Amino acid sequence: MSAPPTTILSVCDQEAQAIRAAVRSADLQLLGTNYHLASSDHVDGLIALLSDPNVSDPIYDLPRPFTPNIIADWIATAREGQSRGEAILAVTLDDDSKVAGYSYFTIWPDRSAAELAGASRADIQGQGRGKMGAARSFGWMFDHLGVRLIGLTAAKDNVKSARVIEAAGFTPNGERQSTRPDGSIRLSNYWELHRDSWRALFSDHIGPSSAQ
Repeated sequence: MSAPPTTILSVCDQEAQAIRAAVRSADLQLLGTNYHLASSDHVDGLIALLSDPNVSDPIYDLPRPFTPNIIADWIATAREGQSRGEAILAVTLDDDSKVAGYSYFTIWPDRSAAELAGASRADIQGQGRGKMGAARSFGWMFDHLGVRLIGLTAAKDNVKSARVIEAAGFTPNGERQSTRPDGSIRLSNYWELHRDSWRALFSDHIGPSSAQ
């Protein structure tokens, strides 16, 4: 299960409510035209995606096994979380309208913080899309959802994700124990990134409307 970032920010009720409202009405099209809110129409596609161990094995918080009922419940739970302003489950579709990846945003409005988990289909990995998509997602979380802190975890041996995370400006923050849905524990590397640091690092890529 996802855990909030180690760093605890002071957050007023007005900021927390603004984040909840942004999550409820989140515009996924700002991430790209191939992003869509996950629905029951995507159950089979998500099963096909996640049934590949190269895609799902490194991800600790996925519901297993990947059966229609479990994936449908996962989508429904995410929808309920979004109605509370605390979660968004998105899928990306390829040119044939098949599920090519997913992104799960977990948000803690009372901490002005969020986490992102996700994966892309094996045949489109290693093409630079993951790095670009992740960077776009981080900016979207800061500027569209309005959080001030993002925390990320990755398996100790997940070198590929670690490279993407650190290239985006995240600072290593030790290790943490990640709890899988079955209750087992995985030791993970952990990183954090603050919104001000993100904007300082990528100010050349931020439009005027984003720096509010």
